[in-house]
Amino acid sequence: MVRNEGDPLKRVVVCTPTHEYARADNREEHNIGPLGNPEDAIRQHDALKQTLRAFGADVLDVPEMESHPNSVFTRDTAITTPQGYIQVNLGLKTRQTEGAWMAQVLDAQGEACIGEITPPGTVEGGDVVLAGKVAFIGRTVRTNDEGIRQFSDIMRAMGYEIRVIALPDTVLHLDKALMMLGPEQVLYCRDLVAREAIDGFEGLAIACGGDTTANIICLGNGQVIVNRTNNTVSDLLDRKGFVVHDLDLGEFAKGMGGPNCLIMPVDRGI
Repeated sequence: MVRNEGDPLKRVVVCTPTHEYARADNREEHNIGPLGNPEDAIRQHDALKQTLRAFGADVLDVPEMESHPNSVFTRDTAITTPQGYIQVNLGLKTRQTEGAWMAQVLDAQGEACIGEITPPGTVEGGDVVLAGKVAFIGRTVRTNDEGIRQFSDIMRAMGYEIRVIALPDTVLHLDKALMMLGPEQVLYCRDLVAREAIDGFEGLAIACGGDTTANIICLGNGQVIVNRTNNTVSDLLDRKGFVVHDLDLGEFAKGMGGPNCLIMPVDRGI
């Protein structure tokens, strides 16, 4: 279960890019830039898995979904809550069957499905950040108003306060603009997220642009994973006393993804 993205990471689902990620047949349709180098992508993904396991997280590595190069970005394919997972309907047309794919994976792990985002609603996991009693959700090109309504109904029944953050079309997901650093700490882009949106949390503001984003993995206990090119954030968090695992994940930036996009947390806790 996941109640707060700032709690220590205990179990995640990842998907090693062995075949599909490097052979997208229509990159524009899949929203992928230059095709990744398969050997480099696997090497970088292996380093990520090694770091997750060294922290103590249980890593479930599932095969890619055939003809779905974006299935490596598992974060988007489900939302795990304190009571079970929500099956999502992804906003990118070529990814819409990935919600059912991940639901099968989670069902096989004994996870309970507590709800589903149904058409015309769309929600992608990268647009959701759970923070204890608050659920942040981005209104983006991938997550629409109907999806937000359905998600809000599910989460309010668990006692969550919903905070919707509207983002420009140039920002793919909320996790590029806001992520947890700890149970009460938020890393956020000051030009995209208003300070009042994170009332009740300790905010660490950054100026986003270029390689500088909030897309990091909070491992918990003061440890984070940051993409090597995001050196402004790495340096800042290092100065703030965080243990920063600086990984080269450049092959996944070609697919418009960062560290957080590559994991779907299934369990976080003390």
